[in-house]
Amino acid sequence: MTADGQTRVAVVLVRARNPLNIGAAARAMGNFGFADLRLVNDYDVPFHEARSAVDAAPVLHAAQQFASVADAVADCTLVVGTTAMGERRLLHPVEVLRDAVPHMQDAVTRQDGRVALLFGSEKTGLSAAEMSHCHRLLTVPMRNGGISMNLGQAVAVCLYEVARGAPPQRTLPPASRQASGEELQRFESLLREVLHGSEYDRRFPGNMGEDALHRLVRRLTLPGDDVEIWLGMLRQMVWKLQANARPPS
Repeated sequence: MTADGQTRVAVVLVRARNPLNIGAAARAMGNFGFADLRLVNDYDVPFHEARSAVDAAPVLHAAQQFASVADAVADCTLVVGTTAMGERRLLHPVEVLRDAVPHMQDAVTRQDGRVALLFGSEKTGLSAAEMSHCHRLLTVPMRNGGISMNLGQAVAVCLYEVARGAPPQRTLPPASRQASGEELQRFESLLREVLHGSEYDRRFPGNMGEDALHRLVRRLTLPGDDVEIWLGMLRQMVWKLQANARPPS
């Protein structure tokens, strides 16, 4: 989903009671580039207590409160509810998270398309009445025995999957430069000297063939910056081996 598409995804928390969970959900939204948080609750104590959540302030201060699910999703063209399934009889088809995401992506690419992603209360999830406002349901696949997921974690997992493909929010470090052939040759030469000085070549001569050592060194896929560190280590080994080989004066 593109960054523009993420602005048209609303996270709706229905009857969330734990301020820590609301704060964690808001923090996950900020981490993955989402900003539209909507809360449907009978009372606002959890929401006001959640405003102190670390790194969640911008999302929480912009959050909207609604009296009903219908009001919270009134401007949305696609409403997706989340469920842990359990023993509940569901009247909607349920998709695993990765299969539900393309439908959300399609919805936000349409003109004025907006998606609501609904999460129910920590104890009971979404009720049948609340699910009746949904077009689709999704579930996060878990191991057998995993009945439900913490609300904050569920929001984070779902938003991560929805956000995949968007430009990264942070600049990634450049990939390490791989060692050149000349650097590998220096490394291999010094390694051979260490193996000879330690008499490894006497015990395992089959591993010391020129081609075998060539292949072994290249399978290490050493970054160029690491080669100098390894060379320093090997030089110290050579010095110690030579020092031990000298006769006492």
